[in-house]
Amino acid sequence: MLKAISIIGFKKSGKTTLLTRLATELKSRGLKVAAAKFSHHSLDKDNTDTKKIAEMGIPVIGLTRNEAAIFWPEKKYLLDLLPLVSAEILLVEGGKSLTWLPRILLPGSSQEVKEMDNGLALATWGEVEVPGLPRITSVSTLADLVLTKGFTLAGIDCGSCNRPDCLHLSREIVQGKASPEECAARSSSKISISINNQTLALNPFVENIIMKS
Repeated sequence: MLKAISIIGFKKSGKTTLLTRLATELKSRGLKVAAAKFSHHSLDKDNTDTKKIAEMGIPVIGLTRNEAAIFWPEKKYLLDLLPLVSAEILLVEGGKSLTWLPRILLPGSSQEVKEMDNGLALATWGEVEVPGLPRITSVSTLADLVLTKGFTLAGIDCGSCNRPDCLHLSREIVQGKASPEECAARSSSKISISINNQTLALNPFVENIIMKS
């Protein structure tokens, strides 16, 4: 199962710096790392041929000698894109609304913690002390935390884990009261479908349809 964690903080809090340092540490341990970044700004296509083609409202595949990118003319969700990525660890910058993975907080004040934490925080990074949360100052320690407590759930709120939604199960996992394996859409023993070595989440209802057909 893909291990993941999100790095949450307001603008200029050091999210990108921490993500790059953490990725470097995890890669040095021989792990495959992928990153996702949430942004309030448009992707950098201004004054390019890519933008001209994208304005037609069609998907655009960009290729260079060393890189590749796909631009879709509609919103895609992070969970929909993960099967395209080959990784063991996913590091997410931003994504305050995500409910299917734990998070590290980079607060500038105790007030900011209330705005950033929805019960999924494992720890904080920085100078601000938060009651009830460990404050991590070592990238190596943070990497250990990702490897031991990072997780991803299906994110489809199917209720097959006997919780109202993924947020409730995620909170219990962070609290040590449940495990990621309780996500029935991720850990079915009946059938498994994977793309690029990434197992797809299956709503048990859809799973039954596939099996019976």
